[in-house]
Amino acid sequence: MAAAPGLPIWERKVRVFLCIFGLFLSVYALHVELSRESNPDYRAMCDLGESVSCSKVFTSRWGRGFGLVQFFVAKDNPLNQPNSVLGIIFYTLQMGLGLPLSKKAALFLVLASWLSVAGSLYLASILVFVLGDFCIVCVSTYMVNFALLFTNLKRRRAIEGMKEKAG
Repeated sequence: MAAAPGLPIWERKVRVFLCIFGLFLSVYALHVELSRESNPDYRAMCDLGESVSCSKVFTSRWGRGFGLVQFFVAKDNPLNQPNSVLGIIFYTLQMGLGLPLSKKAALFLVLASWLSVAGSLYLASILVFVLGDFCIVCVSTYMVNFALLFTNLKRRRAIEGMKEKAG
């Protein structure tokens, strides 16, 4: 697929790569969480030591609904989903809404990215200051979210420039 005129050539390839990588990380995180819940002795590949353990992070209170949803609904309520499920939804939307050359879609992508970066900063602070852990899957997800924000800002600027030239 060729890039639309005015849209950075690298944008589509970078978006696809970041979204697929984000989906992979999210699916893996969900796998680790579900495996650990069904078998407390399960050891994930990302569990490298006492203070480098992704399964410890994913199964913590902050691994579901950002640790906030449980204040409003019961812990086992369907609204209190693992953060990884939210990631799967987010990266799927980022991929799908990255296809049309729409100003509205571009704005939504940017707003969703800012929200994901805010969530990443919040969860990173929980990781460091509350859990005292390092989670390579989490940190990789944060990096994907920052890269998607950069990509979406470039895309929005390019689409607005295209619409101004056309209009």
